[in-house]
Amino acid sequence: MIGLGTIVNCGTVIAGATLGVLLKGGLPRRFETTIMQALGLCTFFIGIGGAIAGLVTIEGGVLSTQHTMLLVLSLVIGALIGEALDIETRLNDFGTWCQLRFAGKGEDSRFVEGFVAASLLFCVGAMAIVGSLEDGLNGDPSILIAKAVLDGVAAIVFAASLGKGVYLSVLPLLVYQGGITLLARSIRPWLTDALISQLSCIGSVLIFAIGFNLMFDKKVKVGNLLPAIFLPIVFSLLARVWPALGTL
Repeated sequence: MIGLGTIVNCGTVIAGATLGVLLKGGLPRRFETTIMQALGLCTFFIGIGGAIAGLVTIEGGVLSTQHTMLLVLSLVIGALIGEALDIETRLNDFGTWCQLRFAGKGEDSRFVEGFVAASLLFCVGAMAIVGSLEDGLNGDPSILIAKAVLDGVAAIVFAASLGKGVYLSVLPLLVYQGGITLLARSIRPWLTDALISQLSCIGSVLIFAIGFNLMFDKKVKVGNLLPAIFLPIVFSLLARVWPALGTL
């Protein structure tokens, strides 16, 4: 059944968020703080690992880097696009609207933070892209099911610390992964293994930024960096006209 992986993924997020919300009421504040720092630390190193895998190669026993200019250009141009569209504010506004509608004003002070942080973490990364393509092309949901387990565990921790806003992350997850799955046959010819690796690398850098926000309670506007993930596709298409871009 095509789309099963995304359905299972959404289900585990809902189940994890439910368990996390139940735990939240019984956790002292100091536990919540430590748990969030632990989740931030894990996210931090997941991002580092993915970024290094995409940027570092070994040639003749010597470490070297690749795609560094692609990373820089994608993040800079992506930031310009994201700031112009003000994606982060729109995500926050949507979260606030849902909070007022479903949670009540002031009832869950971290509702919006939970929605934005969980949405970004669940949608950004290699498994979301590759898994959705496998599900759409071959009807194989195994990658997304593996991701579902990881997301379910993360949802428990997020909801235990940030509350009911984590439930809302199911909507962008459904649209993003479901959309890639449904469009897989159309977009797969454009997504070579090298291009998927580049997309995953930039996604890992954004995961690193999410972990940074969670650990240090900072505010890197990860939402406004989201366009950067898709810019390697643009560069790949332009490289057919201007081959020099293929060396980025």
